[in-house]
Amino acid sequence: MAELVIIGGGIVGLASALSAQRRGWRVRLVDRDFDGDRASHGNAGGIAVSECLPLSLRGLGLQPLRWLIDPLGPLSVRASYALRLLPWFRALRAVSVPARYQAIAKALAALNDRSLADFRFLLGEIGLSGDLHTQGALTVYESTRTFQEEIEDWNLRRSLGVRWREVETEELHVLEPNLSPVFERAVMLEDWAHIDDPKRIVAALRASVRERGASLVTGEAIGLHAENGEKPAVLLDGGRRLEADRLLVAAGAWSDRLSRTIGDRALVESERGYNTTLPQNTGLLNREVIFAERKFVATPLSVGLRIGGAAEFAGLEAPANFKRSDALLRLARRYLNNLDEHGCVRWMGQRPTMPDSLPVICASPRRPRVLYAFGHGHLGLTQAATTGELIGHLLDGTPLPIDIAPYDIGRFARTAHNSVGRFDADVEGAGHAGGGGQ
Repeated sequence: MAELVIIGGGIVGLASALSAQRRGWRVRLVDRDFDGDRASHGNAGGIAVSECLPLSLRGLGLQPLRWLIDPLGPLSVRASYALRLLPWFRALRAVSVPARYQAIAKALAALNDRSLADFRFLLGEIGLSGDLHTQGALTVYESTRTFQEEIEDWNLRRSLGVRWREVETEELHVLEPNLSPVFERAVMLEDWAHIDDPKRIVAALRASVRERGASLVTGEAIGLHAENGEKPAVLLDGGRRLEADRLLVAAGAWSDRLSRTIGDRALVESERGYNTTLPQNTGLLNREVIFAERKFVATPLSVGLRIGGAAEFAGLEAPANFKRSDALLRLARRYLNNLDEHGCVRWMGQRPTMPDSLPVICASPRRPRVLYAFGHGHLGLTQAATTGELIGHLLDGTPLPIDIAPYDIGRFARTAHNSVGRFDADVEGAGHAGGGGQ
């Protein structure tokens, strides 16, 4: 039986493990702390199939600068980390080129079109079908002007298959009576779903793959070894070495540190997200609500109402700034009636985010027995099951259900002058990228 070693015990690694086992692979999972906190545990819990537009600075004018000036605003870069972030932001700037933007949106839609069905199937396999709720989600606007400024984006989503409709204020009050009556416009995202508790799903998924024969290896991966003619191996702290027929790097924001050891470069950054969970408010909302102007969300989980959002770039080692969680809670007080804050829990997680908003799902162009599945940003929960299925096809060499060229790590190849390389060079031809091929 062929063996796969997966580096990373989050939801993407676990979904890939389940997919591999379904195809007859023996699996070993490596993680520094399987029970430790991770982005898979504390996310907002949304299956955000409608989120097919990339992060971009287009049309924002000076707004990002205003956010940066506010240390508790929706976007923050710690001064000590700003210079290290310049290559990532340079690549982000290229996303605004219209052809590139459209291509990325198509590639995101190609993943998201499958994600809800794949996720539902995964939940059925691990006995948690009842944890999925399909009441849609609401995006709410305090200002009609802001909604009108975003109508082009809404229409682009619709052209990519996203189902949405406008909601009148009277209906909004019926759908969500605990929202403050300050919203002029609202949009219902028909196919959005949410789950009861991300951490519960990760725990059940880990238990399931273990019951199917996976072994769990606790240790920190420090490098890869994948010379031609030899079995690939992951090098662990303490001098340990694990060989396998294939390796899969699914280590989230830490993945680039490993891929670089075999010459593959990916511009993945930790986009740190914060939230506060209010355990006494499980029934305050009926579905996830996205607050358009304030850039935060509220999701009714079984563990409480989770108030999340914001993006902080500070690297992997900087201590958490939980004032950002407190700021989100203050926003929630403005827009949600009847909040009970007793026993609230603050949290921070390291989202692995690419500058073009597309994950890396591919085999290494240098060492094809090493596979990658990381960089899903805000959509790790949403795209995990579909990513696992794509990895399964790569393992078996069977036809892929979608073209994965847009998710290749080679798009970040650098030139000798340490520029962004192919990412920038290909912008002019980027209209050929996307779900239909590149």
